[in-house]
Amino acid sequence: MDAPLTSPESLAPAAPALPTDRLRVVCAEPSIANHFLAELRDVDVQKDSLRFRRNLQRLGEIIATRISVQLSYTPQSVRTPLGEAPSQLLRDFPVLATVLRAGLPFHQGFLNYFDQSPSAFAAAYRIEGTAQVQVQLDYLTAPRLDERVLILADPMLATGKSLVQTYRAMLRFGTPRQVHIAAVIASPEGVAYVMREIPEATLWVAAVDEKLNEQAYILPGLGDAGDLAFGSKI
Repeated sequence: MDAPLTSPESLAPAAPALPTDRLRVVCAEPSIANHFLAELRDVDVQKDSLRFRRNLQRLGEIIATRISVQLSYTPQSVRTPLGEAPSQLLRDFPVLATVLRAGLPFHQGFLNYFDQSPSAFAAAYRIEGTAQVQVQLDYLTAPRLDERVLILADPMLATGKSLVQTYRAMLRFGTPRQVHIAAVIASPEGVAYVMREIPEATLWVAAVDEKLNEQAYILPGLGDAGDLAFGSKI
């Protein structure tokens, strides 16, 4: 969730060394993902909330495809009208989890491809006006996670506090055998924090931006993803 904080200093240093062995940056190379990301950032294109949601969804689909390469498949023969064709079928669909509300269109991108997956949802937000970073988790629902693949998606990885607290709370539903965390835009501080606190996870992002500012907004970022997707809140 991309909202201001009063004290980001308790997180990792301003320029932490990122764990490249567990970090996948989708837009590091030219692809159509870069086009969708550019539209998400563009203040003029952002005026179209439908297009903003669709671009979040598209990037979810692209990252879902990248993650799918890491999953397990079963060889199987498929009967066609003219014969038999060898194929690889996904052994079991991952559990898809997201943080409300900005995560909904991003989550839908994953669900479009992992269309037989069960879903988990969390309502987590930062408490404003506190001296230290605090996250309130008000709602969490999930299927059993024991020995499942878990994909936890949130479009903006600023401090990482919401993702880490959500993941820890989800462990009461079981221990996944494989964990993937997905974001569209991340800060170096958030990446370092999540990788330190969830060492079993692989992190997939479209881009890692420059830094967090004093209010813990990602720079250059894109603004408040929830408001851009669904309208301003009071």
